[in-house]
Amino acid sequence: MKRYTIDQLAQMIDHTNLKPFADQAAMESLCREAQQFHFKMVAINSVQTALCKHLLEGTDIHVGAAISFPLGQTTLETKVFETQDAIEDGADEIDYVVNLSEVKNKNYRYIEKEMETITDICREEGVISKVIFENCYLEKDEIEALARIARKVKPDFIKTSTGFGTGGATIEDVKLRAPAKIKIYP
Repeated sequence: MKRYTIDQLAQMIDHTNLKPFADQAAMESLCREAQQFHFKMVAINSVQTALCKHLLEGTDIHVGAAISFPLGQTTLETKVFETQDAIEDGADEIDYVVNLSEVKNKNYRYIEKEMETITDICREEGVISKVIFENCYLEKDEIEALARIARKVKPDFIKTSTGFGTGGATIEDVKLRAPAKIKIYP
């Protein structure tokens, strides 16, 4: 069994404050705690990216901007703008929520284009890409289809939950994968 040091474990944690009422004092506290415990990243709403980048200047702690958070219900063009804006403000990581309406519509071409576009922007800028599925609203076949798309596009990480939905990650969700036989396009 592999053993980890406290610092190695801390480097696996995204310290998060995505509350809609989080003010500057909350961001200062978040960044102070991230430094104190040497967390890998602070996850924040994109509007706070520049502030957190400034507060964490000179550290190795990443600033992760949440895009189209928490609902994912914006157009691809809006997500592209928000992604580019957050990167310009200093984001080292991008967490974006897939368009759940298009998943429910089985419009997997749209979802693939969305994932590919956001992931490509991140790759070009040297920024980590994370796609959030929000599994609590999805059926098993939808999760598998998203996993198949992600397997093709290869974002850096897949997340199962925003923490704002009706349920969080489950062991069953994590075990799910895209079977080779699943067809994602009609």
